[in-house]
Amino acid sequence: MKRVVLKLSGEALSGGTGVGISPISVRKIAEEIKELHDTGVQLAIIVGAGNIWRGRDAVECGMERASADYMGMLGTILNALALQNALESLGCETRTMTSLSIPSVAEPYIRRKAMSHLDKGFIVIFGGGTGNPFFSTDTTAALRAAEVGADLILMAKNGIDGVYDRDPKTENGAVRYTRLTYAEMLTKKLHVMDLTAATLCSENNIDILVFDMTIPGNIKRAIEDYSIGTLITN
Repeated sequence: MKRVVLKLSGEALSGGTGVGISPISVRKIAEEIKELHDTGVQLAIIVGAGNIWRGRDAVECGMERASADYMGMLGTILNALALQNALESLGCETRTMTSLSIPSVAEPYIRRKAMSHLDKGFIVIFGGGTGNPFFSTDTTAALRAAEVGADLILMAKNGIDGVYDRDPKTENGAVRYTRLTYAEMLTKKLHVMDLTAATLCSENNIDILVFDMTIPGNIKRAIEDYSIGTLITN
């Protein structure tokens, strides 16, 4: 059975404003996630926190990086709980696990327990990042995918349908790649993810599909038709 990690941005939960949590948007995303899960895949989810906190902006204003990152980790937990509630309202058996210990609201992350949940068909949402500052949620997705033995990371983007040779929003004639190797991605300096995440995926033979999640049905379609985005592989 295929085991997949879905990486969502925090902004996806904001309802287009980029800030806060929109219950309507969370519900719509949960409905699409349920469609994916109903295909029989074992599904884990990583969600960012850009809708609640942007540590990079805080650092530029003089905040200590570690403190800014810990605040971002807490933001991912808020988003994880919102998504969990929406999924459970649709009848999905869901577990939220956090790398930061908050036992009154979520289970602590334990690798073997997470794998047990996935084997039972539960949707597992990982909150709190890696639990350490200086790492992105892209790295969290790669790390958790490697730990639980996932085959594929679905990197859901807002309005971007893959990886381009240049910024399609600012430059005419940008060309979308249908397939890339990790070596090509790094050589061409395509900013898909940070170096740590790319290295983890490459070394553990985890493929990544970058696709546009704003098109209805694409979250489920992503495991059936890689042509909707860009596949990154070894």
